[in-house]
Amino acid sequence: MARKQIVYGLNDKPPTPIMILAGAQHVLTLFGATTLVPLIFGPAMGMDTLQIGAFISCVYFGMGVATLIQTSPKLGTGLPIVQGSSFSFIPSIMTVIGAYKGMGPNVIMQYVGGGLITGGLLLSFLGYSKIVGYIRKIITPVVIGPVIMAIGFSLAPVAIQFNAANYWPISLLVVALIMFFSLVSKNKYANIFAILSSIVIAYLICLAASLAGIFGPTHPAYIDLGKVAAAPWIRYNVFMPWGVPKFSFLAFGAMLAGFFAVMIESIGDYHSCSYVSGLEDPTPEMISRGIGAEGFNCALSGIFGSVGTTSYTENIGLIGLTGVASRHVVRTGAVILILLSFIGKLGGLIATMPSPVIGGAYISLFGIIGALGIQVLMRADMGSQRNVVIVGFAFLMALGLPGWIEKNQALFMNPAYGQALVTFGGMIWAILKTPMAVAGICAAFCDSLIPGTPEERGIGVQMK
Repeated sequence: MARKQIVYGLNDKPPTPIMILAGAQHVLTLFGATTLVPLIFGPAMGMDTLQIGAFISCVYFGMGVATLIQTSPKLGTGLPIVQGSSFSFIPSIMTVIGAYKGMGPNVIMQYVGGGLITGGLLLSFLGYSKIVGYIRKIITPVVIGPVIMAIGFSLAPVAIQFNAANYWPISLLVVALIMFFSLVSKNKYANIFAILSSIVIAYLICLAASLAGIFGPTHPAYIDLGKVAAAPWIRYNVFMPWGVPKFSFLAFGAMLAGFFAVMIESIGDYHSCSYVSGLEDPTPEMISRGIGAEGFNCALSGIFGSVGTTSYTENIGLIGLTGVASRHVVRTGAVILILLSFIGKLGGLIATMPSPVIGGAYISLFGIIGALGIQVLMRADMGSQRNVVIVGFAFLMALGLPGWIEKNQALFMNPAYGQALVTFGGMIWAILKTPMAVAGICAAFCDSLIPGTPEERGIGVQMK
């Protein structure tokens, strides 16, 4: 990522109008991607439109608070880095949803909250205690690459089978618009807001077709604005909106896979953010505080009824495009997010998003995430047979093993084993049915045991 001349440095405080506008731009940049995460989970849990709207508001509140904590030099990295809803937790939370599907969305969210709290506190301990420094030694590009590839490519069924395939014309329109705005258009604002613009255009087309009677109530792309009227103007329920969190080893085990991926992603993002902000590489202390803050933020998200949060690469790219690296700007954006979270009608409006529109955005975003894993592998020597074998083995196991594990749950949770072993087995089952966990475990194990030079493994190598 190329450096741009810094207009406002890390500690600079721009004039108030500029600070508000630049902060709003950060919100708009993350708006499309981060809103899609609750739009995956809500329907999967069986939430109605009003519940999905409330869920989206919870996510905005959790993101705003998390960003304020991460940008604090005492609690987090102090870098101008935005925290958003993490795609890394999608497979983990889908596992929790599958395990407790029959109990209703409120109970599922209580177990999700419990998993975020326990896993978040563990990650926070690893960060603030500086233990994460030792873990970093086994997290090389050879490990990071397959993990990120598994996150993106394993979500293909979510993008295509459950969303885009409902009505392909709208989904493919969204994909085409994203490609046009991000790759063909030379307008920098079109590039920055490619996802958001594409979703808005497709949504308006669906709305017009619905109002004109072209799309009927049973059509996958039909939009019913009547449900927005039922949403409250102001949302007051901030703490434990779904009820008191519930704790289980299964939810904890499933979330561990997400936290492992979040830790890997975030360490890379801290370096990228420092680079585009014109700063030196982050110190080990900054990284430790950052990971500690990531865990603490996820624990708070469990209390706020939100989803797991992590650093957002899109907003790091925005700093590179604009040269505005002020933490005060990012903190202003966080306050805007918190204020938006209290507007119930906004969440209700977003919850009317048709699944084909979401599917088109997923196809683009999940594909990009998977491709970013390939990009990370460029730091390692992929001309090395050692690395080719390790990456190929880890990625294939990530795509193949979880399906087998899911079908053979009885092998891990047979009542004949006794309650203690059933509980432990459930935790192992939840981890091994998550593609990114399998990729990380296989790659880390092989990369640590099979001899290789630091250059071969990509240790200390920077992207060009």
